[in-house]
Amino acid sequence: MASIGKRGPYQWQVKIRRKGYPLQSKTFETEVEAKKWARLIESEMDRGVFHSQVEAENTTLDEALERYLQEITPSKKGAKQERSRINILRKSPLAPRFLASIRGTDIAKYRDERLQDRSPITVNNELIVLSHLFSVARKEWGMEALRNPVSDIRKPKLPPGRDRRLQPGEEKKLLDKASPQLRSLIVLAIETAMRQGELLFIHWNDVNLKQRTIFLRDSKNWDSRYVPLSSIAVNTLKRIPRDISNPHVFPIRGVSKKFSNICEAAAIENLRFHDLRHEATSRLFEKGLNPMEVASITGHKTLQMLKRYTHLKAEDLARKLG
Repeated sequence: MASIGKRGPYQWQVKIRRKGYPLQSKTFETEVEAKKWARLIESEMDRGVFHSQVEAENTTLDEALERYLQEITPSKKGAKQERSRINILRKSPLAPRFLASIRGTDIAKYRDERLQDRSPITVNNELIVLSHLFSVARKEWGMEALRNPVSDIRKPKLPPGRDRRLQPGEEKKLLDKASPQLRSLIVLAIETAMRQGELLFIHWNDVNLKQRTIFLRDSKNWDSRYVPLSSIAVNTLKRIPRDISNPHVFPIRGVSKKFSNICEAAAIENLRFHDLRHEATSRLFEKGLNPMEVASITGHKTLQMLKRYTHLKAEDLARKLG
């Protein structure tokens, strides 16, 4: 049964004691609000759907982010980047707020303020962390009644993915300006569609030139896979000198910067190392491989991810239809 009493001249305190439930207590500025809350909680208890908000009402976002940082972030592939996003969130005006008090309008305000000087991709990544935190708090930290306010707002409109491909003559220019080590890296990127991080993590023990495969242990999605090697890729690997003191095929640092310098020396504009993966994936489709075959090579998870690589033309489809 709920008991409502005055707490000072301007506050009303509600206490609800019900067998099988912990004591529920909350203070309001008006008696009307106090009675309304009491009816809601007692109704939920009667229907067996009540979940206590006490923990969510006494845990700040900053405290939750700290716990998330300790328990959830270390197991993620992009833990370093996520720590940076969490540090930004912990400095935001939302940080001292209790979880139960944060609404969609608060998240929308944070989104709009961040978009004034940050890219939509950056802001979206921060919202992804925030959304996952609320989900974890609800599912794993005993805050079942906590609503995820991030699900109530519009996400920033993301720019379309890059579709930069090598123009005629650009591949030769790149290879001519690159050092032998970087030249091999560029060739492997184009021949295998592997990401920069995947290429740099390859160990010689993962390379099987006889079977023409590379066993990739450390992919972006944590899934290992075998990457088939073309004859060009095999010959390139055979020419790379081995350093017995280093297990990596490509013991290189600062690849993005070095690649940018190569492009500048070759007078090639608006080309990034990751664009080589787009080029390689597009070439796989041009060789006639189907989406499932391409996905097994590139590690893409869904057909939607591969859709922008296909560059299908209506006239080509018409010829296939007969």
